[in-house]
Amino acid sequence: MDEPRLCIVGAGALSSRRIYPLIAPAGGKIVAACDLDAGKARRQAHRYGAKAYPAFREMLAEQTPDGVIVCVGPAHHASLAMEILQLGFPVYTEKPPAETAADALAVARVAAETGLLCVTAFKKRYTAAADRAKTFIDRFPPEDLYSISLDYCSAQYENDPRNPHRTFLLDFAIHGIDLIQYLFGDIAEVFAFSKGLDAYAVSLRFANGAVGSVNLNCGRSFSIPTEEIEITARGGQFMTISNSSRWRITEDNRPAEWREPPTFTSAGDSGRDTGHLSELEDFVNALREGRTTSRSQIYESYRTMVLYEAIRDSARTGRVVPLHFEPL
Repeated sequence: MDEPRLCIVGAGALSSRRIYPLIAPAGGKIVAACDLDAGKARRQAHRYGAKAYPAFREMLAEQTPDGVIVCVGPAHHASLAMEILQLGFPVYTEKPPAETAADALAVARVAAETGLLCVTAFKKRYTAAADRAKTFIDRFPPEDLYSISLDYCSAQYENDPRNPHRTFLLDFAIHGIDLIQYLFGDIAEVFAFSKGLDAYAVSLRFANGAVGSVNLNCGRSFSIPTEEIEITARGGQFMTISNSSRWRITEDNRPAEWREPPTFTSAGDSGRDTGHLSELEDFVNALREGRTTSRSQIYESYRTMVLYEAIRDSARTGRVVPLHFEPL
């Protein structure tokens, strides 16, 4: 297929900024949209030359798209993904893949049973900086990887424990939680302190023997980026990443590479430095080429949810939490 035909479930503020405008640049075509608010669906459909529907089942039955994008509240990601897969369509959902690791695993098992692509929009995996960091890290054998640290923070969340998807750890910090395991490999154990639901200090032991530390809090800003990553390997090999866009690399104790983009990336205003465009391109290209994606397929997202729950549970109990990943 030259231009995969896509249906979108959801037409709210997030999808209007980060999904609909990037479909064409990613190589796809929007053919239909639906939303519980019919007016929102009509507006998006009109803007992109698509058809509006009041319900997703009717939309999919009539359009038979090449893929479906789900951009609704996290409480519905798992149930919608499983039903769409069972109807015979590949699916891409916004993050998180579900509200629990068990539900994410259930989606992964349906994807495996149907043989269809199911991915999660973990944008940090798709940033230019993550691409470069992965290449840098993969140069070293596991025994030479020493440590990784991540500082990833936001502005204040309401943090209502009755609504997990409205909490900082699941709604915002999940991106950093996903990224650190993607970059450095499986995590064996987690220990976390927290200040309520607002701040977390996390220690990690990786399966490869490396160690890690993560600072997560919602006392900063949505508009002023402060994200920092430090990666260290044996023998004076280290990399520093700032705000998913700037980095410097030292090799054998010598400055080797410096990247300073010409614009200051903040609040998602770059499709490649923030990953928004790149992740959609990967989904569209996977549909076109009839392949899966190793970067954000649903089983990887399940593993991220296991890590999220380990951090949450360690902070609650004051205990070290070992990680265990169920097979498909």
